[in-house]
Amino acid sequence: MKQAATLLLLFILFSTQLTLAQPKYEFRGVWIATVNNIDWPQAGLTDPEKQKADYIRLLDLHQRNGMNAMIVQIRPAADAFYPSQYEPWSQWLTGQQGKPPSPYYDPLQFMIEETHKRGMEFHAWLNPYRAVHHIGQSSVAPNHISRVHPEWFLTYGDKKYFDPGNKEAQAFVIKVVRDIVKRYDVDAIHMDDYFYPYRIPGKEFPDAASYNRSGSTLSKDDWRRSNVDSIILALSKAIKEEKKMCRFGISPFSVWRNKDKDPLRGSDTRAGQTNYDDLYADILLWLQKGWIDYVTPQLYLEIGHDKIDYAKMLDWWSRNSYGRHVYIGHGIYRTSENHPKWKNPEELPNQIKLLRRYPNVQGSIYFSSKSFERNPNGWNDSLKNNYYQHTALLPPMRWIDNEKPWPPIVERSIINDSIIQLDVKPDPRNSVEIKYYVVYQYAADSHTETFGNIPKYLSKIVVKPEGFQLKEILSSVHFSYRYVITAVGRNNNESELSEIAILVQPGGSKWSFYTPKP
Repeated sequence: MKQAATLLLLFILFSTQLTLAQPKYEFRGVWIATVNNIDWPQAGLTDPEKQKADYIRLLDLHQRNGMNAMIVQIRPAADAFYPSQYEPWSQWLTGQQGKPPSPYYDPLQFMIEETHKRGMEFHAWLNPYRAVHHIGQSSVAPNHISRVHPEWFLTYGDKKYFDPGNKEAQAFVIKVVRDIVKRYDVDAIHMDDYFYPYRIPGKEFPDAASYNRSGSTLSKDDWRRSNVDSIILALSKAIKEEKKMCRFGISPFSVWRNKDKDPLRGSDTRAGQTNYDDLYADILLWLQKGWIDYVTPQLYLEIGHDKIDYAKMLDWWSRNSYGRHVYIGHGIYRTSENHPKWKNPEELPNQIKLLRRYPNVQGSIYFSSKSFERNPNGWNDSLKNNYYQHTALLPPMRWIDNEKPWPPIVERSIINDSIIQLDVKPDPRNSVEIKYYVVYQYAADSHTETFGNIPKYLSKIVVKPEGFQLKEILSSVHFSYRYVITAVGRNNNESELSEIAILVQPGGSKWSFYTPKP
């Protein structure tokens, strides 16, 4: 009995260590919502310099917590957080739709540059079909597309939407997206769950006339799904035509379809509305066809929920990724709700530990930024000091491009017997655009088979594609390091290791290098 108990304890400890192990590659993102000034900019904060400072403050907060990607809403309601020939400036930027920032600046360009400086990705979040957020209250400029082409729009509840069955409206949205990808260095186009809107009880979406005009022989439900399929395919083609490396991601509602509607492919859930049957978004088709590069299901409910259990949905999505990336959407905003499960400090850590058990799940995105400002349940500290303690590299998407950069050239020298200097340069043979360099730092007696594989040895990311100089003061009497440096390309493919720069102190006051091949 005693031996069995000991074995059980060892198994639990081993399992815990596996669960807590931090992967080297992991997507760690945060949604920054601009609609209604949810996250940025703060309501009433229209001064450009203060907006810039506030965005930098958010970046610094999330970088401290270990994040490596920002998903920023730049088109919340057929408006723009950037100068656009197609759509007016957003009311949530300047207080009035159509009014440019003063003094003038380009918020999107600024945000991309600041995000990239930190080695983080910038995903441009768009709402494809929402046009007027709140009829009678939203600011609507004279040149807003809903005024220029009112025949493209339908009113449902207190909002106006592009009619998804209108081909001219579809073409307009595609043109807007193509313009963003062409003019801006965004890493991805990201869309959320608003295709056909969520059902309002007792009200049918008013597209009967559009359906009749189409002359389609499909049922209305299949016709609606076909409308959404067609724009997803067209957007995918437009994005890749402009920039091969730009990704396309969708963040759908958590449930594709309940099992009672589809016993073979549906999930063990009892959702009141689903993507397939109510929002007419056939996410699995888009993954299967390769039209999108990643999916971020909004698993905003807790582990053990009676209708939509986080654990069951995590397993379902991992089994239905079709080789594309899956980043789980976590609803940390729910800590502000009076729900005992979300008062539990272990809820988010348990969600992270669960998802790391699935090789088909590559990371997380959190809704939303402002929740982190109050450090809910101490989760900022949990991420910073534990689950995201070590820097993670962004996972590459091999189906887009599998070419690695050449390893960087590293020249080594010692200055005044007290400073190690590494001069790092890109290899001139490179045909791959360098995103950043990764510096690994090891003890001199570490084994070469661990180089580049263990996150705790990842010392820093240096975002200087042209090369950089690294200096370290050598103060310890018995001080020794091994350095390895790699280059990471635009698609997050990491190069082979540079030569191993081993710094040793052979007992005297002089420092020297030894550089065997890895």
